[in-house]
Amino acid sequence: MSDGTFKPVSNSSEKRLYGPRKLLLCGFSSESQDKMGVFLEMIGMADIDRVWALPGDGEKTVGELMGLSNDTGRGIDSGLPRAVIMAGITEKELHLLVDSCRRAGMRQTLFATLTPVSEKWSLGDLLRELGCEREALADPS
Repeated sequence: MSDGTFKPVSNSSEKRLYGPRKLLLCGFSSESQDKMGVFLEMIGMADIDRVWALPGDGEKTVGELMGLSNDTGRGIDSGLPRAVIMAGITEKELHLLVDSCRRAGMRQTLFATLTPVSEKWSLGDLLRELGCEREALADPS
C-alpha cells in the first residue's frame, strides 16, 4: 500500500499543498470539535473548511470525503483514530498547525497531507498506513 514517499516541506513557504483548502478531521468527539474550532481561530486558521469524519466513513475514499461541504459530520462523535489530513493549505500553515497542536498538548494525532495517491485510498486504509508509519518511526530497533 505504501505508494507514497516522505517529502520535506519548507516551514516558511507560501506554496500551496495539493487539493481543496480543507481539513479532514478524524477521531474527534463533538466536544473536541468545538475546541478544535477555537484552537484554529487562535492560530489564525479559522477560515479553513473542515470535514468531520464519521464512524462509518472508513470505506469512503479520502478524495470523496474532501469533496464534502464545510462542517459535514459536525456534532457527531467519531471513534476513528485521531488524525488531521490537510489539503490546499500552505507549507507554512502546515508547520504552524502541526507545531501548534504539539505545543498545545493535543492528544496523539496522526498528520497527513492529501496527495494524488492518497485521495484514491479509503480513509480506513490511510489511517492504518499512518498508524504503521508511526509505529515504524517509534520502533527503537
